[in-house]
Amino acid sequence: MKLFRHGPQGAEKPGLLDASGALRDLSGVIADITPATLGPDSMSRLAVLDPITLPLVPAGTRLGACVGGVGNVVCIGLNYADHAAEAGLKPPGQPIVFNKHNGAISGPNDAVWLAPESHKLDWEVELGIVIGQRAFHVSEAEALQYVAGYCLVNDVSERAYQIELEGQWTKGKSYPTHCPLGPWLVTPDELGDPQDVDLWLEVNGVRRQTGNTRTMIFGVAQIVSYLSRFMALQPGDVIPTGTPPGVGMGQKPPVYLKAGDVVRLGGRGLGEQCQTVVDTPAG
Repeated sequence: MKLFRHGPQGAEKPGLLDASGALRDLSGVIADITPATLGPDSMSRLAVLDPITLPLVPAGTRLGACVGGVGNVVCIGLNYADHAAEAGLKPPGQPIVFNKHNGAISGPNDAVWLAPESHKLDWEVELGIVIGQRAFHVSEAEALQYVAGYCLVNDVSERAYQIELEGQWTKGKSYPTHCPLGPWLVTPDELGDPQDVDLWLEVNGVRRQTGNTRTMIFGVAQIVSYLSRFMALQPGDVIPTGTPPGVGMGQKPPVYLKAGDVVRLGGRGLGEQCQTVVDTPAG
């Protein structure tokens, strides 16, 4: 299945993509796509629905983040060897873990805000893991059983906040709109092998990133198992898994986003996002 959420921000409804690519409304079946509906029993009930029986979503309806009520966004940094090289950093021996504030989450096509003092705004296309069941001290062999699905993530990053200010990376990752999710929450059976997903990103029509999850340093099962040693992952937690090379910081010379720029990104089976960078609205 490919699930999504649609409607005004803060009032999204659930939806299901049918085999023809039409958007179908699920609000007569479940209230929303949230941690409460990501478990195996709930997902199995949705899987047997006949999408043709569901009403169509009106054309032009806004798409929201593909999961609502996300408690935690737990990110993995420098997870592609070639990305670490372009950043001038040694590939890590263990996953680098940091957080994005959940207030950064936005829809896949919502505008990305440029902070008033921001001058190093960057892009990062990533595969996101969405947890479906509480995962605590799980092995790599069983880790994928705890995954409800996958989604496309743009880990928008303010590099000056991230690197030039003292402290951890979180403050460079957490500005509102800096975590677009979706458009689809793709179930594991629909996606297939999560270690063979092509990823790409363009800025103003120029290809900047091209990669594949097969070159991850730490794969999906490793990441879920590793994190579960240090925290009890909860349903609805989102785990962006790192980005392939081609980020703005790695260009020679570096290239950063400015108001008016358009970012498009996608992944095999994950759909596409498109964001326009705008100055932060007043208020």
